[in-house]
Amino acid sequence: MQASVSRKMADEEAGATERMEVSPDLLQTPQQLASWWDQQVDFDTAFLHHLAQLVPEIYLAEMDPDLEKQEESIQTSIFTPLEWYLFGEDPDICLEKLKHSGAFQLCGKVFKSGETTYSCRDCAIDPTCVLCMDCFQNSVHKNHRYKMHTSSGGGFCDCGDTEAWKTGPFCVSHEPGAAGTTKENLRCPLNEEVIAQARKLFPSVIKYIVEMTIWEEEKELPSELQIREKNERYYCVLFNDEHHSYDHVIYSLQRALDCELAEAQLHTTAIDKEGRRAVKAGTFAACHEAKEDIKSHSENVSQHPLHVEVLHSEVMAHQKFALRLGSWMNKIMSYSSDFRQIFCQACLREEPSSENPCLISRLMLWDAKLYKGARKILHELIFSSFFMEMEYKKFFAMEFVKYYKQLQKEYISDDHDRSISVTALSVQMFTVPTLARHLIEEQNVISVITETLLEVLPEYLDRNNKFNFQGYSQDKLGRVYAVICDLKYILISKPTVWTERLRMQFLKGFQSFLKILTCMQGMEEIRRQVGQHIEVDPDWEAAIAIQMQLKNILLMFQEWCACDEELLLVAYKECHKAVMRCSTSFMSSSKTVVQLCGHTLETKSYRVSEDLISIHLPLSRTLAGLHVHLSRLGAVARLHEFVPFEDFQVEVLVEYPLRCLVLVAQVVAEMWRRNGLSLISQVYYYQDVKCREEMYDKDIIMLQIGASLMDPNKFLLLVLQRYELAHAFNKTISTKDQDLITQYNTLIEEMLQVLIYIVGERYVPGVGNVTKEEVTMREIIHLLCIGPMPHSAIAKYLPENENNETGLENVINKVATFKLNIYRRKRENKKTKMKVKTLPPPPPPEFCPAFSKVVNLLDCDIMMYILRTIFERALDKDSNLWTERMLQMAFHILALGLLEEKQQLQKAPEEEVTFDFYHKASRLGSSAMNAQNIQMLLEKLKGIPQLEGQKDMITWILQMFDTVKRLREKSCLIVAASSGSESIKNDEIIHDKEKAERKRKAEAARLHRQKIMAQMSALQKNFIETHKLMYDNSVSEMSGKEDSIMEEESTPAVSDYSRIALGPKRGPSVTEKEVLTCILCQEEQEVKIENNAMVLSACVQKSTALTQHRGKPIEFSGESLDPLFMDPDLAYGTYTGSCGHVMHAVCWQKYFEAVQLSFQQRIHVDLFDLESGEYLCPLCKSLCNTVIPIIPLQPQTINSENAEALAQLLTLARWIPTVLARISGYNIKHAKGENPAIPVLFDQGMGDSTFEFHSILSYGVESSIKYSNSIKEMVILFATTIYRIGLKVPPDEMDPRIPTMTWSTCAFTIQAIENLLGDEGKPLFGALQNRQHNGLKALMQFAIAQRSTCPQVLIQKHLIRLLSVVLPNLKSEDTPCLLSIDLFHVLVGAVLAFPSLYWDDTVDLQPSSVSSSYNHLYLFHLITMAHMLQILLTIDTGLPLVQVQEDSEEARSASSFLAEVSQYISGCIGCDIPGWYLWVSLKNGITPYLRCAALFFHYLLGVTPPEDLFTNSAEGEYSVLCSYLSLPTNLFLLFQEYWHTVKPLLQRWCADPALLNCLKQNSAVVRYPRKRNRLIELPDDYSCLLNQASHFRCPRSTDDERKNPVLCLFCGAILCSQNICCQETVNGEEVGACIFHALHCGAGVCIFLKIRECRVVLVEGKARGCAYPAPYLDEYGETDPGLKRGNPLRLSHERYRKLHLVWQQHCIIEEIARSQETNQMLFGFNWQSL
Repeated sequence: MQASVSRKMADEEAGATERMEVSPDLLQTPQQLASWWDQQVDFDTAFLHHLAQLVPEIYLAEMDPDLEKQEESIQTSIFTPLEWYLFGEDPDICLEKLKHSGAFQLCGKVFKSGETTYSCRDCAIDPTCVLCMDCFQNSVHKNHRYKMHTSSGGGFCDCGDTEAWKTGPFCVSHEPGAAGTTKENLRCPLNEEVIAQARKLFPSVIKYIVEMTIWEEEKELPSELQIREKNERYYCVLFNDEHHSYDHVIYSLQRALDCELAEAQLHTTAIDKEGRRAVKAGTFAACHEAKEDIKSHSENVSQHPLHVEVLHSEVMAHQKFALRLGSWMNKIMSYSSDFRQIFCQACLREEPSSENPCLISRLMLWDAKLYKGARKILHELIFSSFFMEMEYKKFFAMEFVKYYKQLQKEYISDDHDRSISVTALSVQMFTVPTLARHLIEEQNVISVITETLLEVLPEYLDRNNKFNFQGYSQDKLGRVYAVICDLKYILISKPTVWTERLRMQFLKGFQSFLKILTCMQGMEEIRRQVGQHIEVDPDWEAAIAIQMQLKNILLMFQEWCACDEELLLVAYKECHKAVMRCSTSFMSSSKTVVQLCGHTLETKSYRVSEDLISIHLPLSRTLAGLHVHLSRLGAVARLHEFVPFEDFQVEVLVEYPLRCLVLVAQVVAEMWRRNGLSLISQVYYYQDVKCREEMYDKDIIMLQIGASLMDPNKFLLLVLQRYELAHAFNKTISTKDQDLITQYNTLIEEMLQVLIYIVGERYVPGVGNVTKEEVTMREIIHLLCIGPMPHSAIAKYLPENENNETGLENVINKVATFKLNIYRRKRENKKTKMKVKTLPPPPPPEFCPAFSKVVNLLDCDIMMYILRTIFERALDKDSNLWTERMLQMAFHILALGLLEEKQQLQKAPEEEVTFDFYHKASRLGSSAMNAQNIQMLLEKLKGIPQLEGQKDMITWILQMFDTVKRLREKSCLIVAASSGSESIKNDEIIHDKEKAERKRKAEAARLHRQKIMAQMSALQKNFIETHKLMYDNSVSEMSGKEDSIMEEESTPAVSDYSRIALGPKRGPSVTEKEVLTCILCQEEQEVKIENNAMVLSACVQKSTALTQHRGKPIEFSGESLDPLFMDPDLAYGTYTGSCGHVMHAVCWQKYFEAVQLSFQQRIHVDLFDLESGEYLCPLCKSLCNTVIPIIPLQPQTINSENAEALAQLLTLARWIPTVLARISGYNIKHAKGENPAIPVLFDQGMGDSTFEFHSILSYGVESSIKYSNSIKEMVILFATTIYRIGLKVPPDEMDPRIPTMTWSTCAFTIQAIENLLGDEGKPLFGALQNRQHNGLKALMQFAIAQRSTCPQVLIQKHLIRLLSVVLPNLKSEDTPCLLSIDLFHVLVGAVLAFPSLYWDDTVDLQPSSVSSSYNHLYLFHLITMAHMLQILLTIDTGLPLVQVQEDSEEARSASSFLAEVSQYISGCIGCDIPGWYLWVSLKNGITPYLRCAALFFHYLLGVTPPEDLFTNSAEGEYSVLCSYLSLPTNLFLLFQEYWHTVKPLLQRWCADPALLNCLKQNSAVVRYPRKRNRLIELPDDYSCLLNQASHFRCPRSTDDERKNPVLCLFCGAILCSQNICCQETVNGEEVGACIFHALHCGAGVCIFLKIRECRVVLVEGKARGCAYPAPYLDEYGETDPGLKRGNPLRLSHERYRKLHLVWQQHCIIEEIARSQETNQMLFGFNWQSL
């Protein structure tokens, strides 16, 4: 870098300035200022002088700053000159060069709260080694077993750190040589001059940053910054704390400052984000008054007032700029390693004259007093400097450890989160293996941490120097856990090489740690409560929580010790000493003597049920763990060198763990029930997987150590004595107290259970000859024996190591099969399974040599005595001191003894086997005449009826006795083996006999059943003969009823013409007698129009499921919206769905009133909106908001002869004028004497005289249907609900839009159902669900009836407007153009409204069946032709022509028709489109319309559709639809048939200026078929979504704080959720971004995916929502809400499809209601803020 040349130029330019000694204020350019600074002897003074002048000016407006202007001023007047001073030339050029000079090996990205981090389970040294999103995506770990987690903030990306990864430490971006660089030029090429300038500049900058950050004076500045005249401007500054709630701060500010809510909210948000904010500016007195006001208002509610200070404006300005300068330093250091090193050196330099520590230490020590914003910037400064340079990271760590105690104490008394405390940086240093070793060796960091732990908990030590956490502070202890965590970080990676110094320092640390365990050994002792129940449950959570925190640390200490045999022995000695020191009180207590079976034990007199006891024994358990490691290493033999035998005192070691196990037994026996829940909770955790490994398991191991070192008889006597059962086995207890008997039995059961564990529990490496994999495998088998389990449930029950691993994946497939997302235990083959009827214990693995003597417990005298006593009591009819469970355990012990002897005999010659279980069990219990041995007792036990279930086990044990006897008799192993096979043969013979016996019994049972069935059949026949008459009647009635119900299905093959819905050949309406049962009163009623109404529960909702224009703004408010015409994009529709459950209208009204009444008395959050008529269906609990009246279909039959005759008279050419004449007549009537022109369509010769007002009546009329009042009431109620919900307006029964909303919901519901069936590829009629079928049937019949409840004049007006679309003569100003309406809605409205033309003032008529068949036919044909034109005009000509099909008749018709049309539309559409393409496009485009029409006419008229529409045959569907709807398959024949009539219509349609305008704006038109909506496409890998979210920035927020990004699954928009910055106001209410978005995107209903939590959320309206399973699953088929497990997630297309169907079936509201009903909470989630 040629800095010297440019520096000379700068010097020359500035020469004149220097000679004139002009003040630097007047220097204009940054270059000149930099030159002037360069000339000064003392840069520091000049720099500070410059800041003193500019900073207060720039930061003058603190209350309402212009941030852009501030930034610009800082940049030009301070930073650019500094950069010129540093580089000596244009900084932009220099920085660009530096930027491209080389890639850094360390990433160093600092995580913000909520960011996603990745850890590789295969390659990371420990779980704290993480990668940022970008590094992960570009690394090899993407294809490994990784975990995803959400950062709590303050972490650091470890990419490039070779100590953090076993393999793949670099991503592509940070690979050495990645950017075309080599190792040599990785260091940025800084020349000496720049480095020299940096050495001058950096210390001044750093010193200024530190001095101003830790400045305490509120009114004064340091003297070197006080060059201006002091003003009287002060700020009242409010600081953040974690005690006061958001609302409380707002309240305090409003009261103290008398400000608006919005202003208080603004202040509070800023305080929460930045940590402090000026809330008032003015004189010192005014600000001081505000300060006192705020404090007093905040003190009223909370004990502590808010932290408020009054700062001088200049102090505030310099403090703010110091942080900005810190950010600038961050930027500069990111360019070069040299800059970072100079910075670190400056920070670490101690001033020789000062007593203060170095600058970085001063910052650390001041950290707890800083506010949030300052901490963040200073921590980033540390990250971007010290942590990027390994050498300086070590120096920083040493400074950190030097002040560790003070830092932790300040953090514990602070109230800010750990993530923004300097103590959180410990993880970055302590987890680096080399650094951890260095800190242990040089600063004994383990001792420092453990001493800190003791120093921060003095108030919890009692007079015995034991911890007692009664009345503890949860917050404080939560902070103390951070210190414990640091211990875990230091120990997380074991050293591979031990130096003498490391060994010595680790031992010191271990001794220091033992002090903590000593304070915990025996803490929080309790005594059994007798007589009176405990009054207050003592606090127990803290002690258990600390035990959980220490679990992995205890294991890690043991593993560190086990790395080196010498170290392990010394550690064992120290731990043993500590245990002995804690046991002095026990050793000095009085003694008692126990005698049994000729054996005597002298022991301390102690009773668990009377004396003090503690469940916390970490010292004893650590000793047990160390003993196991000694055993594993084979070093037990050397133990006496360190702990002499006479000092070992195994009885003392065993005592305390044994007491704990006795306590558990007594709790199970309900002896401690008066001690309340706290003890039960402690016992639960003692045995729970979270604590078990370092509590329960270690206690069992300690007893195994005792059993291996003590005389077995004495050991058992000790156990009996502590279980308080010695006298229970010494003499027979005669008591009638049932509670006492149950208590004794439970205690004996628990004791036997523990004895089984001591002898049989060998699945611990070091206790038994097993590996860790075998241990895990056994755990899994035990879990799967309980039942099949998903992967996460198994993992939850397995203990985790320090790396949060369970070892599950390595072994699971050996013992389990994975199917349907759950594991099942692998079974043995069937042959073995059939053979073994009983479940004997599996042969346990061998004990390690150190524990081999434990088996002697089995064949000792006391054990035999215990077993014999239990068996004798079971045989004694008067004794009740036994239970079946007790016997099961006794059998189990017998089996263990026999298996052990068998195994030993098979491995060694008989004379070498000292274990003699067989002979001792065969020995007689006494010399008495009736004495019996155990075998005899077992034979007798087989005969006891209560032990039928144990018979097989007894048989198996007796066979085992036989096997062992043979092995004893034959010393040769081969003979032994053969005798074993003989016994197996015996087994098989016995088994075959049993099998034959079972077969015989089964055959007898079958014959018996046959005989009974024959008897029943004979009795039945006899009864029928006797009551023949009655039986015949009932059968005929039943069959008749069934026939009527099944008429539709069981109609004999009807001729094809009757399967036609429209025109003269219309088939008969299939009507059936409907008898329905009310779900409320269970009474049946036939559905008739004159009866009281029956109703279906239903839900009406706004829908955007079919929209072609998602997010389209609603142009009008509901008050002015005209719903008669639907836009072709179907942007907003009204859907009516029903769950299909029937009620009497009266019953429903009573039910609804009852619901209203009960809800007025409920306190929790309302599940539904009663004011909107919402309720839950009484049967299925679906959310409903109305009811549909059930109206029977009116049968219509057509006389075919009349119909044929009428066909000659009533052609389309005559039908149109007839209709027009009728309409004209009405117009004349309504115009009251005026003479409006009658619309004329045809040429002369067809004058008005031919068609007059009454002509229409001549084709057949009949009187209108009369409905009962009850039905009419329900019709009006339902119609009003549709109107109210569809338009979001208050109910108004007289509104003219009510009928149009009815027609609209009919049409939209049919379209939605047709779209759903098409989407799923299901047949049109065959796949309808019952609820859809019943709902559509009720809806159509309601629509017919609804017309009769409205003024007919109104219906006529609507009809005329609808017909004006296809009959241009009726066109008025508000008739929309053909391309801007949905014609199916027009069809439904026109058909339903058409009967109104038959109405007259004098008589209420409706068209006859024949008339209506023609009306329907011509309306349908006319609208179909209009729709064909719609499709052809909007055809997409840009699509590639895939194949040229043969020139068919349809294709030729299409070409000629388009040629004709193009003449009328003045060339707006090209004629060069091939005919086949036109035909294919038309056929595809019109099919959905035809399918909808088929559904509509079927449910309107009841004509059975052709069979093909019930089966899934998509190929032939089109022709069948045409047949059903009376259409030619070549649709262009319609135009040919009616050409003379239609041609003028066609010309008029095409000549519409609005239509031509639409065609010119080609992009805006809707094309047919409309595209089917789907949920957005999601990436297969969830990490891609997280990546997308990581780049999301809130559009309304300037900071880079992490937000809660939420993805809309309808449109793909990413929103900023649950954040005040994106709240909107709707109708005066504040709603979150998601709720606001849902109102526009899904008419209030929407599906969101919370990206950082992997949760799907369904929302509806403003205040309702629920969680739903996410479609992303891990490899085990499970979701991971909150990314708690962190496994890689892949998209499940099946799950996503299910979610899509929930939306398309309009079931979102239903899902939400069901979820809220099942998860009722008093205070639920505030959905409004989502």
